[in-house]
Amino acid sequence: MPETYIERILRARVYDVAIESPLTRANLLSRRLGNEVYLKREDLQPVFSFKLRGAYNKLIHLGSEALARGVITASAGNHAQGVALGAARLGAQATIVMPRTTPPIKVQAVRNLGARALLHGDSYDEAYAYATELAAERALTFVHPFDDPDVIAGQGTIGMEILRQHPEPPHAIFVPVGGGGLIAGVAAYVKYVRPEVRIIGVEPEEAPTLERALAAGRRVELPEVGLFADGVAVRLIGEETFRIARERVDEVVLVSTDEICAAIKDIFDDTRGIAEPAGALAVAGLKRYAEGRRLTGEHLIAIESGANINFDRLRHVAERAELGERREALLAVEIPERPGSFLAFCRALGKRQITEFNYRYAESERAQVFVGVELARGDEERHELVARLGEKGFGVLDMTENETAKLHIRFMVGGHARGVAEELLIRFEFPERPGALLSFLSGLGKRWNISLFHYRNHGAAYGRVLMGVQVAPAQRPEFRALLDGLGYPHWEETENPAYRLFAGPQA
Repeated sequence: MPETYIERILRARVYDVAIESPLTRANLLSRRLGNEVYLKREDLQPVFSFKLRGAYNKLIHLGSEALARGVITASAGNHAQGVALGAARLGAQATIVMPRTTPPIKVQAVRNLGARALLHGDSYDEAYAYATELAAERALTFVHPFDDPDVIAGQGTIGMEILRQHPEPPHAIFVPVGGGGLIAGVAAYVKYVRPEVRIIGVEPEEAPTLERALAAGRRVELPEVGLFADGVAVRLIGEETFRIARERVDEVVLVSTDEICAAIKDIFDDTRGIAEPAGALAVAGLKRYAEGRRLTGEHLIAIESGANINFDRLRHVAERAELGERREALLAVEIPERPGSFLAFCRALGKRQITEFNYRYAESERAQVFVGVELARGDEERHELVARLGEKGFGVLDMTENETAKLHIRFMVGGHARGVAEELLIRFEFPERPGALLSFLSGLGKRWNISLFHYRNHGAAYGRVLMGVQVAPAQRPEFRALLDGLGYPHWEETENPAYRLFAGPQA
């Protein structure tokens, strides 16, 4: 088997359409992890993914008669673009069946390459079943996205390039795993030439296809898989790919969605490129592996496999990246419901950057605040902060690991409040810098009770605060004069219909 795949890989026809992608040192990641970290930049391929290697190698090995009849495949997007580009280059008609959950950027890219894109089912497996039906009905040649020797060999050229570009054997190569075509090809070549190099598969916790199969000693079909990393959302690893992987893969690392988001940010920081979730998977696994084993001074390579991400998805990625890096703590804090409590709480937080601050009056004695705090030292600092707040007399619940809090509750804090009298609603802007929120509250003083507070750091130049404050009518001229003296742009929103409908006081 090894000799057969070595020969296939050496003879693979990929460079008609693919480039030899660079192996780039990730300077920031290397410094932070204390290892030499390199990225194999498959995101720089013409279709922004490694998949065209295997797809084209398969197509070029088809006979002219099969190409003339046309080809069909099922794909969540990247293999689809590889088949579409290869078919266009060879003058064949390609039909691509894609799950309805496929990002629109990938669907449009397939159509732009001249292929016919059909949307069917909510997962790759449903699209695959439909594509095989159409192949039989229309006598089309099915181009499997991973479980095919020519496809595996095409992907294996990445392993060949890595060993040529990094002549000294690295400690480990980290490979994203979906159906297994990439890791099978890379492992087949690398383990034959450099058996001492560790081949480590990386999968999302929501799609542990290879990890479950290796543990069971056989292929295991998962009942469902998460779709965040749609490029690897496969329920059953390929038969041929698993046969190779069980002999050649050293281990599998599972990573969370937050860790994937953090890896996307790491790649951006080092390369100014934006990986898709599946494309950043190997970097997330590399980080978990290196930190968990406290590696230092080793050469580690991650295959950055693709960059086909919808722009609007970046909102979610940015939201979760800080959590994945342990750079943000989410806390529920109980403080006394009296003037000055907010200021005392912010002083207890110190000069840390506040990423989010949500509060709505609920009862006369105690206030519940949802706060996000930026961390410089990860979990160690988070535990210190929770302890410090407790020592200052604040009740604290750490919600950093609470998935419901991260996904939903942080956006739902608020609502109508009973018993709040004489409330004014004011919207503010202030320059966004560390300590800005504390400076704002210090300037406001302790005289008036804050009954609503909402602030989120969006990474913009200006912070935006929505604040409800209880001010007696006779004191309002003095209060407004104080606001003018603070020097921050502000607007009164007490009569805003959205406030009255969803957040204003209730009798």
